[in-house]
Amino acid sequence: MTVVTGTVSERTRTRLHDLLAASANLLPLASSPYTRPVRSAALYVAVTLATLLLAPLVLGALIMIPLVATGTVKMYVIASSAMEPTLHCARPALGCETGRKDRVVALTRFISYDRGDIVTFEPPPRAEAICRTGVTFVKRIIGLPGETVQIRLVEGAAAVYVNGRELEESYVEDDRSNIGPNRTFEVPHDHYFVMGDNRPRSCDSRLFGAVPKENLIGKVFMTLWPPLRISFR
Repeated sequence: MTVVTGTVSERTRTRLHDLLAASANLLPLASSPYTRPVRSAALYVAVTLATLLLAPLVLGALIMIPLVATGTVKMYVIASSAMEPTLHCARPALGCETGRKDRVVALTRFISYDRGDIVTFEPPPRAEAICRTGVTFVKRIIGLPGETVQIRLVEGAAAVYVNGRELEESYVEDDRSNIGPNRTFEVPHDHYFVMGDNRPRSCDSRLFGAVPKENLIGKVFMTLWPPLRISFR
């Protein structure tokens, strides 16, 4: 029996390499039987989440467009800290808590005004002069036409009384309740007494008096932006 020894030629090695490469290309890729179901489930979850997030936005836009076009609703950007922390303005403006301004929506028709409502209004001339701005104001209604609004200091803490009864104000934080010395305001007919929730930083009816009903633009019913702030009231 003859045994042939020696080395494999370069040409033989090249042919073997080509043959193995061609064979590898013909083999199907190995995959787990669970790969496709997992990918399908992940895709389904992603599509579902996207639909849940986008559908309300799209629907809201379709509803809002005609309402904005007809003036039934109006949108406003919160520029000052007068309504903090209920409505946020953006740093670095003084007193603002966040880096983004709230965008709010006000309904201008089919509404009535009541105590506690957040309203937008054109400032009367006295308000423009005292607050040094002519932009639309956003405040909360405290006193209604014909009522008596009193600011009292009780045991060193400021409180608001309407017609002799203390007003419960859960929207005002303790460190923002400083509203000045004892004073009494008579709200005229067809006027509203308004104040900001951030009392130390709000220029409001305490300074310029009650606001005529004809100056009211609308009632804020929604915070539209940023996304994490979306809410209705």
